[in-house]
Amino acid sequence: MTRLGLYTTIIFWLAMAMLPLVVRPWDLVMFSQLLIYGIAAMSLALIWGQGGLLCFGQALFFGVGAYVMALTGKGLIPGIAASAWLGLGLATLSGALVALLAGFALFFGQALRGPYFGIVTIAAAVIVERFATNWRYIGGYNGLLDIEPLSFALIWPGLDSAEPLAGYLTALLAAFAVFLLLNALVRSPFGTVLRGLRADEQRVASLGYSVGLWKTIAFCIGGGTAALSGALFAVQFSFVSPAVIGFAMSTEILIWAAVGGKEVLLAAMAGAAVVKYFEAVLSDAIGHYYLLVIGIIFIVVVVALPRGLLGRLFELPRPQRLRADGISGHTQKHRERADAAAPMEPRQPAPGKQEDGT
Repeated sequence: MTRLGLYTTIIFWLAMAMLPLVVRPWDLVMFSQLLIYGIAAMSLALIWGQGGLLCFGQALFFGVGAYVMALTGKGLIPGIAASAWLGLGLATLSGALVALLAGFALFFGQALRGPYFGIVTIAAAVIVERFATNWRYIGGYNGLLDIEPLSFALIWPGLDSAEPLAGYLTALLAAFAVFLLLNALVRSPFGTVLRGLRADEQRVASLGYSVGLWKTIAFCIGGGTAALSGALFAVQFSFVSPAVIGFAMSTEILIWAAVGGKEVLLAAMAGAAVVKYFEAVLSDAIGHYYLLVIGIIFIVVVVALPRGLLGRLFELPRPQRLRADGISGHTQKHRERADAAAPMEPRQPAPGKQEDGT
């Protein structure tokens, strides 16, 4: 594997960091939204691209994070003070907790696999969407409005995430932190086990790993990450509605990850920007028919490009411990040290001969 992915990854983040210098404030708001969507795409790339868990209900965790953020920020949760920063933390933990409970229900006992897992997750997202639509406490069909932004008064009096530059930097730092964390997990032994589960979970189980436990841990991390993006979404748009928790949003997240490249975190993140850009262009050109075109593009990419449009472009080199040259080099050094440390044994004479040559 070449270092192209490393270079493109560095260029991508540098370009995102320098973006405020060259675009207008309104454009920063748009890029903030794309970064938030990218976090949601990375959450699915972790569990689907690495662990083989095709979750059709990722918006369930996204929506949980958005609603918890809104309720906490507006002070609607009894016993909890109104605080946007507290809501951000509670939203992330809530998404992880929901995923944890779902993992124990889905991956233990008669564990669900393949299409059955996908059907259950999409059904759960639809059910929760209907439930949110009819629950007046969380706003019902109209959702919740006027969500408090994140305050940065300690840095600058009166500054908050509603300001375009502050909002963009908040989304950028969150996306970069999530990328570093998930990338570290993917390149760790934890990620190796996940890819093993994706390839052959029976073999992984035969090696002594608890398949249900490892899937649940990955699902929990993916759920918490999606909830974080949902919380940032609520702050960015200043409202939430049942649409962020149901089938439509789940499908969008799935398309972002698949088109970009589900096996590479940054590719999935960039896929959100690519799809959203084409949605904007096509909606202006052909109206509501753009959904048909996006669906066709999705099918073509899944069939013809299983690794997505950007998977190879952003694929990072493998960790040293997984490289063939690194393994062979380590083995060679180990053998050389073993040979040097081994005591010299006397040479045995060939059969039928004496050592004195007679």
